[in-house]
Amino acid sequence: MAKKTWKLGEVCQGGIISVETKGNKVTIIGKEWDTSTGYNKKSNQSNAKEFCRLEDDASVNDAYGRLKEYLNDLSTSYWASEIMEWIESKVKFNLW
Repeated sequence: MAKKTWKLGEVCQGGIISVETKGNKVTIIGKEWDTSTGYNKKSNQSNAKEFCRLEDDASVNDAYGRLKEYLNDLSTSYWASEIMEWIESKVKFNLW
């Protein structure tokens, strides 16, 4: 299982995107910034509240497109591409 969190602040709905991969399963979680722990990127956001989630199986056709579109809705196209690049390094997508 691989996990990574991006603390993006203003360029992202809620401010935080977390991604978890396990086998071919990919979970993207949008979280609200926990201002009680601070406002900078070094603040501990481990208890930030989840407000949205998408779970998909990379082996299913068009999973790549669904995940990328979801990330584009949460943040900018730049960050969607950066996060997808990380996801692609962890799972194998069935593109056909």
